[in-house]
Amino acid sequence: MPAFTYPETGATRRRPLPRGYDHLQHRAPVGRGRASFEAAGAAVTEWRMHRATGFLVAASADRAEVGASVEVALRLGPLRVKAPCEVVWTEYTGERIGFAYGTLDGHPERGEESFVVELADDGTVWFAVTAFSRPALWYSRMAGPFVRVLQRSYARYLGRTLRRIAAT
Repeated sequence: MPAFTYPETGATRRRPLPRGYDHLQHRAPVGRGRASFEAAGAAVTEWRMHRATGFLVAASADRAEVGASVEVALRLGPLRVKAPCEVVWTEYTGERIGFAYGTLDGHPERGEESFVVELADDGTVWFAVTAFSRPALWYSRMAGPFVRVLQRSYARYLGRTLRRIAAT
């Protein structure tokens, strides 16, 4: 079984996030009501949200489960940037659905990222991305602060994508 590339496995579920990493916390409303919550939760945990953004996803399970391997990849012209991960934790409750995956060897970053859908008491469906990471490969180190800008933009894009999915 591959080893994680960071020691703080599961830290996106606990607070505070570990020191020595860049932190990302993004939260956005994506719908209202139980049906929207369930649709958004399924899209997140069944990899449809990531695929809908144009990323390629290869997972060892149809739905997020602890220990499942996940490789998210992006094609940039003839190049393909791969990001191998493993699911660290999941949550499937009446008010929260989501998971986190941690980085494995070959991932451009070192750290963990969670994707959680929450149903608030007022019926609002929220989507939250929480991550901590630092560069692991030469090209992510060279890209410097640009990587952080991309990560934040991608989190917002995931929220917009999930809003569209939850509305259908």
